[in-house]
Amino acid sequence: MTPQNVTGRYFDVPGGQLYAHVRESEGMPLVLLHYWGGSRRTWIPVLRHLDPAQPFTAYDQRGWGDSADLPGPYGLDRLADDAQQVLSQLGHDRFVLVGHSMGGKIAQMVAACEPAGLAGVVLVAPAPAAPVGITELIQDDASHAYDSEATVAAGIDQILTHRELADELRRQVIEDSLRTGSEARLEWPRHGMVQDVSAGVGDIDVPVLVLAGSHDKIDPPGVLSSHLLPTIRTARLEVLDGAGHLSPLEVPDQVAAHIAAFTASL
Repeated sequence: MTPQNVTGRYFDVPGGQLYAHVRESEGMPLVLLHYWGGSRRTWIPVLRHLDPAQPFTAYDQRGWGDSADLPGPYGLDRLADDAQQVLSQLGHDRFVLVGHSMGGKIAQMVAACEPAGLAGVVLVAPAPAAPVGITELIQDDASHAYDSEATVAAGIDQILTHRELADELRRQVIEDSLRTGSEARLEWPRHGMVQDVSAGVGDIDVPVLVLAGSHDKIDPPGVLSSHLLPTIRTARLEVLDGAGHLSPLEVPDQVAAHIAAFTASL
């Protein structure tokens, strides 16, 4: 179910337009970047736990959701450039950038460019800017994670979650994961997850909140403590109790509470 008082909006980017849901109101706006395989819908459970007037923009990244038909390339550099285009067209005086997993890696790239108005960053189960422990076997397995409904379902159960998802959310994850072309689907496992984007990340000077699922099998708290926090001097880490990698869907109440407290502190 779409959050209340939301309008659809398109943002111009090279090759076409990105589709977004936008809520305009008073307060600190959030700009939300979803994970590899997700869409703007990934954030709906979190938004339901935030103030119903919370301003936000959640858009489908190039190759995913209702932006699935946009042409490539689909690499991190292009996705970060797309994010910059969205921010420029929004023109917020102040905002908080929120990124989940792959979206968290993109958020680090964008924050390193010091976009006008950036007040803070929330990284939810983020991929570190520099790859950690990625082997060819991991890349190969990930390349086949979204081959079919069966492989997506297996990934949900064996890798992505710690808590069982409601049937509606499980169906959403499967639909979002399969709604893409092969080029966008394969870009992250073949290139994005091993790309080092750490240049400039150490210069991020706005507050950064890192949220790690206690049972995340992909980017666990220990990895983020050892490999992400030392890179971003303004970052602090909070652990989400009982969560796996899909924390916005597993524990949206915890994610929302941390985001609300963080934005209120800015």
